Amino acid sequence: MPEIANNKQAYLDYEVMETYEAGIVLEGQEVKSAKESHVSLKGAFVTFKFGKKSPEAFVTNMHISPYPKAGPMFSYDPTRPRKLLLKRKELIYIYSKMQEKGLTIIPLKVYTKANRIKLEIGLCRGRKKYEKKEVIKKREVERQMREDMKIRS
Repeated sequence: MPEIANNKQAYLDYEVMETYEAGIVLEGQEVKSAKESHVSLKGAFVTFKFGKKSPEAFVTNMHISPYPKAGPMFSYDPTRPRKLLLKRKELIYIYSKMQEKGLTIIPLKVYTKANRIKLEIGLCRGRKKYEKKEVIKKREVERQMREDMKIRS
């Protein structure tokens, strides 16, 4: 599955507890722009609105640039909320987890799968500043160990 965009900062700022795959409702020119990797997840997050039967999830602040070959588009908002396609049971489960434990839902990756654009969202817990430093230190030690193993081989 070819990756379109990745939210690397989210893996440092948050501890990812669970991940889910969701479809995104996009307009035609947004699909073309997304397939050309004109997507940014910086500052994006997932919100919930309540429909008739169950909550609906929307990704907010995900920036999809206008498709350059589409011509001028006067009323296009690149950061508009886009609906996420999840099963009802998943939506209710994610929403209840978010409410009871104080977790947040962050978009992690955008990728294509069988000619469709998918979004990987994560149920995350925020990290403190000292935890971030520990993660960076651990990552550096592991990288150094890998380099030492390559040198010995």
